[in-house]
Amino acid sequence: MRRIGIDVGGTNTDAVLIEDGRVARAVKAPTSEDVTSGILDALAKLSATGLVAGRRIDGVMIGTTHFINAVIQRRHLSKVAGLRLAMPASASLPPFCDWPTDLAELVRGGVWMVEGGHEYDGRPFMPLDREAIARAAREMKARDLKAVAISASFSPLDSGHEKEAAGIVAAENPGAVITCSSDLGRIGLLERENAALLNAALADLARDAIAAFENAIADSKIAAPLFITQNDGTVAEAGQAAKLPVYSFASGATNSMRGAAYLSGLDDAMVADVGGTTTDVGQLRHGFPREANSVVRVGGVRTLFRMPDLISFGLGGGSHVSLDPLKIGPLSVGYRLLKDGVAFGGHQLTTTDVAVASGVLSLGDRTKVAHLDAATCAAVFAEARRMVEETIDRLKTEAGDVPLVAVGGGAFLVPDRIEGVSKVVRVPHGDCANAVGAAIAQVSGECDQIFREMTRADAIAAANTIAADRAVAAGADREALKTIETEDMPIAYLPGNSLRVRVRVVGDVAAGA
Repeated sequence: MRRIGIDVGGTNTDAVLIEDGRVARAVKAPTSEDVTSGILDALAKLSATGLVAGRRIDGVMIGTTHFINAVIQRRHLSKVAGLRLAMPASASLPPFCDWPTDLAELVRGGVWMVEGGHEYDGRPFMPLDREAIARAAREMKARDLKAVAISASFSPLDSGHEKEAAGIVAAENPGAVITCSSDLGRIGLLERENAALLNAALADLARDAIAAFENAIADSKIAAPLFITQNDGTVAEAGQAAKLPVYSFASGATNSMRGAAYLSGLDDAMVADVGGTTTDVGQLRHGFPREANSVVRVGGVRTLFRMPDLISFGLGGGSHVSLDPLKIGPLSVGYRLLKDGVAFGGHQLTTTDVAVASGVLSLGDRTKVAHLDAATCAAVFAEARRMVEETIDRLKTEAGDVPLVAVGGGAFLVPDRIEGVSKVVRVPHGDCANAVGAAIAQVSGECDQIFREMTRADAIAAANTIAADRAVAAGADREALKTIETEDMPIAYLPGNSLRVRVRVVGDVAAGA
């Protein structure tokens, strides 16, 4: 197996070549403003090693913050038509009602609410109003709205109304890119609908970004399929990933966690990924990031879909440092470190400058930071330690000490002794663990659904089948699939022996995917 893993961070774009289960070569290039140039530079450096040209590459796996950055920075988002099937209920809380005002004004292209949806026991809440849906679709077309998000009450239980509405919209508004909330979210109409609206807003950006990634690979003379990393530490085939870009929101951090597990050999541990701007702390369970089971805010929007349970805070290699009073971050010089950092001739004091002054790093010109005495450096490192300790304490699920794998280019900020940590593990190639995690990633499929009138065994079997089919659609080899997570919970207030089942399966990338 020969794969290239690429991770686009805020400061650096890392690329690694994995060959027969080992890291054959790792390179870094500064992240560019347009993202693609940084990928081209990284691939050029990798090709210059002579290990790529003329040799078969089984896949190129790219992790990017492109999509979540678009939401956070309010850039490159499309106007969205929101279609909800739930009337006459929910009229007082229309789509976009709980969004930040600036983001809602940017994304909201129109809202249509019609009769339809289901009850919590699976019965139709109201007959689907097909005429109203057709009228809405014609109005969307008249407004030139091509990004459409469709949500219905309890659609994870029965997605029939959403799928039928999608067919009507596609017929009336050819060329529309449609997101059904049942493909993304879980029980909870507003949060699931929000995930669908965000996904629809990213439709054009996802198409253009992934096309640019494919062009970058072609321009680098690499003939290999493209995969995009996902929130759960796995990958999806590029075409599938373009349909559901929200599944790539937290892929950078999960890539690092998967890379940390792979490089350290630890399947159960805490991971601190210290980049140039932020530190992401999460927990590994069976070699994969623990998932969040509660609402996750993205750019101020409440969502509930497949996201890792992470805490991010402003500590990185490029973080601004103020000495009086002492403060680290959250601002960072990011990819401008080699220009703005004091040790490199700039005027902004950063954590990297402090590390250079204390002899931890051999970068830049140490004479430029000679004014930073040992006590000052120690105080800065003590503050970084406090920030890491507090975050680990918030995420731990057990009382005892746990191992911590420190990765990322800014891992020098993580001390060797931390309260609540049994040992701090540092691994070879830890500064590019994110790209390693992308390169070794498998493909996953998930089912989180309520089943009625079925035995527990039959419900779990049905969920396994759904999850397996979704994994295969994302590019997995069906023969290599294995179940890594199964949860089931009886729903007491639903009739008909109702059971909520959540199953996750993973498998290797299918040959020729």
